[in-house]
Amino acid sequence: MPAGAPTGGHVLRRAIRGQRRRIVAASLLGMTHQGCEALVPVVIGVAIDTAVATGDSSALWRWLLVLAVLFFVLSTCYRNSARITEGAGEQAAHELRLELGARVLDPRGGSDANRLPGALTSIATNDARRVGSVATVLTYGIAAVAALIISAVALLRISVPLGLLVLLGIPPLLWLGHRISRPLERRSETEQEQAAHASGVAADLVSGLRVLKGMGAESAAVARYRTTSQDSLAAALRAARSRSGHEGAVLALTGVFIAVIGVVGAYLAMRGSISVGELVAAVGLAQFLLGPFQLLTYVNAEFAQGRASARRIAEVLAAPAAVEGGDDTPSDRAAGHIRLRGVSLGTLRAVDLDIEAGSLTGVVTKDPAVANDLLHCLARETDPADGTVELDGVPLTSLDPDGLRRAVLVAHHDADLFESSLLDNVRAGADAKAGAAAVDTALTASAADEVARLLPDGADTVLAERGRSLSGGQRQRVALARALAADRPVLVLHDPTTAVDTVTESRIAARLRDARQGRTTVLITTSPALLAVTDRVIVLDEGTVSAEGRHAELVAADEAYRAAVLA
Repeated sequence: MPAGAPTGGHVLRRAIRGQRRRIVAASLLGMTHQGCEALVPVVIGVAIDTAVATGDSSALWRWLLVLAVLFFVLSTCYRNSARITEGAGEQAAHELRLELGARVLDPRGGSDANRLPGALTSIATNDARRVGSVATVLTYGIAAVAALIISAVALLRISVPLGLLVLLGIPPLLWLGHRISRPLERRSETEQEQAAHASGVAADLVSGLRVLKGMGAESAAVARYRTTSQDSLAAALRAARSRSGHEGAVLALTGVFIAVIGVVGAYLAMRGSISVGELVAAVGLAQFLLGPFQLLTYVNAEFAQGRASARRIAEVLAAPAAVEGGDDTPSDRAAGHIRLRGVSLGTLRAVDLDIEAGSLTGVVTKDPAVANDLLHCLARETDPADGTVELDGVPLTSLDPDGLRRAVLVAHHDADLFESSLLDNVRAGADAKAGAAAVDTALTASAADEVARLLPDGADTVLAERGRSLSGGQRQRVALARALAADRPVLVLHDPTTAVDTVTESRIAARLRDARQGRTTVLITTSPALLAVTDRVIVLDEGTVSAEGRHAELVAADEAYRAAVLA
């Protein structure tokens, strides 16, 4: 973990500090509620001694009025305290989700390393909710402690031995409760990890469902998820058993403690050390103490689970960046000259490329891993192990990642669409200053306007999640329109038309060249239609540049190129 990175304790304390005003207000109201609850048996005991035992009806009515006021105050305080408390928990969880979202969307990347998307979703929902719950239950814990103190003071006034018994007995009980919660904390963390992994596997399988069906691999996928789900269930059951054991053990301890208070009170009443009313008050307080003790048990369990979730959130927030941020920002009017010098990363081996500004360049490779590594370098999702990538003569490592992405857009082959209208999906990539003409141009160039005409509400038709209401080719055209509407100085497209029919692909190729006239465009593809309109084609074989030239020249002279492109 990097120096100065947040830990689970930091996350937990920050969540509490962020809601301190709500927590203070709710705690004061909760303490008032618990104090009134503790005074109820005391007032009943006083009423017995001063009114019932003496037969004074006026005194009885006075004490009944006092009881009515107590119940009014405690109910009012409880309602308002609960409302403020729940608001504090929800707000704390919301702020954590915003922080996690900002980290996941950080242009430097790194937060998703070795994590499935579903696992990040689980952390941003379940774990954030559990940490937020700590801000909620903290007020309950403060109110419960206040109730114990008020009860102890009341018992001291009734009988010093009873008061001392409570004051001296509470700290060991609280310490034992904390010790008993340790296994629950460990098992809760394991439970959340397994649940997040199961969620990630499920999301992974759903996103690739069509591919799995096409391969006939449904049974293997089901078996994988069943195993993961069973592991998650086993972890959840262990955590549930730990929680029930924790609550049972603490309840047994508090039950014994309260029984001791009742027995001591009865003994003192038999000796005449306390009156009948004081005995009733003592027994009532002993029974009342069960509530604060149960509340503290609940608070302790929530804190244990909150600490486990806070550690998981801290791991995401403290994840090292995939790339370091630079200080320079490329111009919005960058020329778009891309140069790679001796770049090595994964399958790339000392690659030298020179892509002229304003050119339309094709890159052909038969190995998907080579294409993927090249995309990571150009998007600066990962820095090369050796060599440099430059934009207009400036190394990408010296550029701010966010600023770089305003100049260079890398559109991956598997880009997803949003659950919104087709037009909104295309506008999502466009600059705020871009007019309707730019969006229309992008729709026409990608042939997405033809898709819109086939939909019931045209371009305003709302698409299903990830665009699943469209065919594969239609989704590709809308994704291409989004990339074109962004109008970046440099646009890198990876296999943008693999699911499009050949006639439409030819139209897209011709329109694409016109739409990107004067700006740098890189097409990583094996499509003959797209390569035919490029200024130059570069061939990567086994991670190195093996040939380059115009498409027609390479088709005529290079057998390996013909096999890769025309097969």
